[in-house]
Amino acid sequence: MKKTTQIAILSAALLIPVSTASALDAATNYSKKCASCHGKDGSGKTKMGKKKGARDYRDAKVQASFTDAEGIKAIKEGVKKEGKVVMKPYADKFSDAEISALMKYIRAFKK
Repeated sequence: MKKTTQIAILSAALLIPVSTASALDAATNYSKKCASCHGKDGSGKTKMGKKKGARDYRDAKVQASFTDAEGIKAIKEGVKKEGKVVMKPYADKFSDAEISALMKYIRAFKK
């Protein structure tokens, strides 16, 4: 019983840095690839964001207008409006885990 408890504690301790690193990676990835349009604060109020129609991710109504699966699909496949690319795809830039972490990061903008 003691050995099982020790293994469980050790396993949990090893997982904590991974989740923290994932959150840090999401912030870095967002800053490098997303903030130029979506804004550091998620507002979409950048020159490019206004030009391309980026939504304000701080707005609860905007957040409620799409599911995580839809957001992940947009990150992976990009977004087109009227046949014009307004957001390029990132499936070849980020792993599935990084894209999921980005989705969680975007959800955190909601007020």
